[in-house]
Amino acid sequence: MIKSMTGYGRSKQLIDGYEISAEVKSVNHRYFDCTIKLPKYYSFLEDKIRETAKNYITRGKIEIYLYIKKKEEDEKEISVNKALCDNYVSVLSKLRSDYGIAEEISLSTLTRFSDIFEIENKEVDEGKITSLTLTVLEAALADIVAMRKREGERIKTDLDVRLAQVGKLADAVEERFPQIVRDYENRLVEKLKSILNNVDEQRIITEAAIFADKITTSEETVRLKSHIKEFGALLTKDGAVGKKLDFIVQEMNRESNTIGSKANDLETSKMVVELKSEVENIREQVQNIE
Repeated sequence: MIKSMTGYGRSKQLIDGYEISAEVKSVNHRYFDCTIKLPKYYSFLEDKIRETAKNYITRGKIEIYLYIKKKEEDEKEISVNKALCDNYVSVLSKLRSDYGIAEEISLSTLTRFSDIFEIENKEVDEGKITSLTLTVLEAALADIVAMRKREGERIKTDLDVRLAQVGKLADAVEERFPQIVRDYENRLVEKLKSILNNVDEQRIITEAAIFADKITTSEETVRLKSHIKEFGALLTKDGAVGKKLDFIVQEMNRESNTIGSKANDLETSKMVVELKSEVENIREQVQNIE
């Protein structure tokens, strides 16, 4: 079943002591274009995230947002710069001695010098984090794929109706053709009668045959119906078919234009206007298909 390129998916889980949330958005794009936003500390995940996304989404502009936080213990590790602390103590002791200060150097005094503390991120198990993150990400990707499928079903319903209408218009153009030739023969007869006393029936037949050959659209309508059939078959297939559908609709448009250029009748011209309008609507819908 076809899928839309527009969708949204989200998953948030508390898993093995980590709070992880993944949000995925997608819109139309000719190719696969993935943007990933996650905490800088976990940038090592980026390649795996992109690779995983490709397994779920073939085409579209994708934005992935990830939030990762450890819940059970702080991810930061605090240590003391002992050399700097010793230096502070030495300077403070000298001040006490030089100025006869009775107050002792206390812990509260030292903690005012925040630069003696060094805060670093703890080492993380990259393999574990990768596994946990991808678990949550895949849930979000499954969510967006489900939404893209639902939207794809709605698009298919609309396209089925429009394809049927294009087929009806192609039939109507074919059915109209004999009447156009008969009308031309009648006009030709009346014209010759007004000019000549006798009407040359052979000439009428010859002229009508030349006219019919000039305006016939049988080849175009046959090809158009073939494109409709192929288009409809692709709508029932899984996978990314958007590019193929786009190519077919270009061919449908080409046949519609040729039919329009051969139209020598007001009724046929009206049909062609409606035909081209339906093909254009189909083309616009195809731009949404993966």
